Amino acid sequence: MWQMGQNGISRKDMPTTIYIKMQINASDNIISQKINNFKGDLKMLNKEEIKNIIPQREPFLMIDEVEEFVPGESCTAYKNVSADEYYFKGHFPGNPIMPGVLIVESLAQTGAVAILSMEENKGKNALFGGIDKIRFKKQVVPGDRLKLEVKIIKRKGPVGIGEAIATVNGKVAAKGELTFAIV
Repeated sequence: MWQMGQNGISRKDMPTTIYIKMQINASDNIISQKINNFKGDLKMLNKEEIKNIIPQREPFLMIDEVEEFVPGESCTAYKNVSADEYYFKGHFPGNPIMPGVLIVESLAQTGAVAILSMEENKGKNALFGGIDKIRFKKQVVPGDRLKLEVKIIKRKGPVGIGEAIATVNGKVAAKGELTFAIV
């Protein structure tokens, strides 16, 4: 569903690939320009493309795909939680639960895609500067598809804050704020 927002046209539940053909008249020119530029603002990435942006690698690469991101602003990614994850052998045998710290790391890597995809940050690292207001609301278990959303809400020089939320089937698993430093 397309919506006209404060910053132009936005999207909800957009399929991965969009092809738009419109007949327009002169009065619709501004809308036409927004639609034509829209696909260029949002980017989708697979695991190999994610590796071109952030330095983490298996077994510590904690995101499988990026649904969309706007460099320097936001990122939405997914982690497909498999029963074969290395940490389930010990956390907890017979009752596997994804560790909360790894949910937070998954969120941090999602935010890193938004920050490190900026031209001036390519090849750099984003490190934790702080973890604030984190709350865990739901257990994440094998078979879950963890949706990870980070919105950059503040930046000053190489330091910034991301508002982060992890959900499973629309239910909040974890949320909070992550402070990062770019080095």
